[in-house]
Amino acid sequence: MKRPRSLLVLVAAAAALMLAPALAHAEISDHFGGEATTEIAKPGKPTIITVGLPGPALELAEKYVPIAEIREETDPPCDTSQEQYQPTSVETVLGNPTVLLQHDAEGGKLTTIRKAPTAEQIAGLGEGFYLNLEGTALGNTCVYAKAFKKLIEEGKAPAVTYAHIVREEGHSGFALQYWFFWYFNQFNDLHEGDWEGMQITFEAGSPAAALHEEPAEIILFQHAGGERAKWEDGKVQKEGTHPIVYPAAGSHATFYDSAVYVENGQHGSGLGCDNTTEPLRELALRPILMPEAVKSTGPFAWTSYYGRWGEKEKGFNNGPTGPQTKTQWREPFSWMAAQRTTSPRLPGGTIAGPQVTKAFCGAVATASELINLDAQSPPLAVLTIVVALVLIVLIVGFTKWRPVDIDTLRRRRALGQILRASRQFYGRHWRVLVPIALFALALIGGANLVAGLISESAQRGSSGFHLAWADMLEQFVRPVAQALVAAVVIVVAREALRSRHVGFRQCLRGVRERFWRVVFAQLLATLGVLLLALTVIGIPFALWKLVSWSFVQQEVIFTDKSFRESFRASSELVRGRWFRTARVVLVFYVIGVAAGPMLTFALIFTALPLIWINVIGSLVFALLIPFVAMGETFLYLDLGVREEEEPVPREMFWRRWARSGGHLRSRTAGRFAQVSPAPRSRGG
Repeated sequence: MKRPRSLLVLVAAAAALMLAPALAHAEISDHFGGEATTEIAKPGKPTIITVGLPGPALELAEKYVPIAEIREETDPPCDTSQEQYQPTSVETVLGNPTVLLQHDAEGGKLTTIRKAPTAEQIAGLGEGFYLNLEGTALGNTCVYAKAFKKLIEEGKAPAVTYAHIVREEGHSGFALQYWFFWYFNQFNDLHEGDWEGMQITFEAGSPAAALHEEPAEIILFQHAGGERAKWEDGKVQKEGTHPIVYPAAGSHATFYDSAVYVENGQHGSGLGCDNTTEPLRELALRPILMPEAVKSTGPFAWTSYYGRWGEKEKGFNNGPTGPQTKTQWREPFSWMAAQRTTSPRLPGGTIAGPQVTKAFCGAVATASELINLDAQSPPLAVLTIVVALVLIVLIVGFTKWRPVDIDTLRRRRALGQILRASRQFYGRHWRVLVPIALFALALIGGANLVAGLISESAQRGSSGFHLAWADMLEQFVRPVAQALVAAVVIVVAREALRSRHVGFRQCLRGVRERFWRVVFAQLLATLGVLLLALTVIGIPFALWKLVSWSFVQQEVIFTDKSFRESFRASSELVRGRWFRTARVVLVFYVIGVAAGPMLTFALIFTALPLIWINVIGSLVFALLIPFVAMGETFLYLDLGVREEEEPVPREMFWRRWARSGGHLRSRTAGRFAQVSPAPRSRGG
């Protein structure tokens, strides 16, 4: 009996529908050497269509998928010092209703093509196209952090990494790459989207063979370069077969350990400091295996997108291009061979003074903020620079530099004259001052070394008591050492004022006579200012007292006053001339703190180890302590002369007016009678 033709057609159509998925799976399976599967999105989750391959390729990707140690946010979602994001799926952007696909027309005007573009809709697009996320990179970046936090809460930002097997002509074996997609880059350069990752190489000819041998080398992607190592290198941390990697907070450059890495822009490194320090959270990543070749259709159609994964901005703020545009995608072995084998890290401490390398990190961050400000608002950036220059000119520009006479110490001097007089005095008495500066360097360095040993011991034994002792040692030894050096300098000045020549031993004896008062007066002044500042509302009073108590040591050594009297006398000397005193004190403070880093910044761009750069910076800091102390002593002598010649009344104006006149006695009369046989000199 003949079946109707229409029935045969229906049967054939049904068979075709049933066989279509199997034929598609078979095509993908033939390409990768394994059976293809499709992941179906659950309700409320993004449509993540990935190619899972329960064959050698996927098994290899799962065997070596890295474990990420990410800086944990203690105050989410907008703490930029810690990590606000995690490696995730491109579907956080593709199909996102807040994302715009834009095109840069010939006239430079951006045109919005569509909202919520999908992988199929961006496939094949080239330069001039941008995926513009919600927010502005040079604006309030907290918008991105909040948006990503919402994606995580909705289950739309899974912790995944894209695995990619790639070969290079002329090289045996293959590379297994793991690409990390980040929603936003919160570093010195701010931009939407970010691609980083890592790569391991195998000498085997296929994934199936590689399952039975260890990798040969590994490289972690860092900005435009990377850091490579042998798989068995001690710095490569592993949990079983999974390498443990440390993405830097915000920049997402990936490292082998927890530290602060100082990048000088050489060999593809960034410029600034990458932070992978604690607190950390462990993040297990799920690998999504990509096809070896770029695809313009299917779930990986986005690999054929050559536009930007972020909004259009100037320079480093422009959105990045995808992984298929990177050199390592095409030439994994050649690119890897040209990369670094080390990443300089910030040394754990310094001998004395501020760390040059840490100051470098801050300077680069500040410069980057200014560059970002210029990209956002050039007039505002120019105004910022102009204001800074005006402040510098107001502080150090309007001054008198000549004449300079250090034969007569007690005289009126302008800021420029004090600076030059301090330098000349240092040069005349360097045989005494340099050894005491080196003694301070040894004292502070030794204390920091002991504090470091105590701290390490405490961390191993989890002893908070020892950590507290280590912190106290680091905090108090430096002021003590600086107080001792300053005291020796003041003794040298006192003896010079008496027209006496004094040697190193005599200076130490002069300090020993008033040792406890000299040291504890300075410590009490420092502690008092600190306690006032800690109250927040007391910060203005702290600044006021910081300047008013600048000369407690000079009062002890020059006039042999007690604790209480030295504080009172210093405050009375400054009263009425606070702003002039603050100006000079500020200049010498900046010289003492910033000169070491500024003079040694250039060394960071050389091959000199960072530890030695910090040592040189510490040496400069120590040698400048006598210079700073002498500058403040010249200011002390200057104020004394001014007070004798032009005394500032103690009483308020209305009280003086009510008293109808009367002779106002100088507060400093007789202050230098015991140390200065010479008559007063008005000076310049």
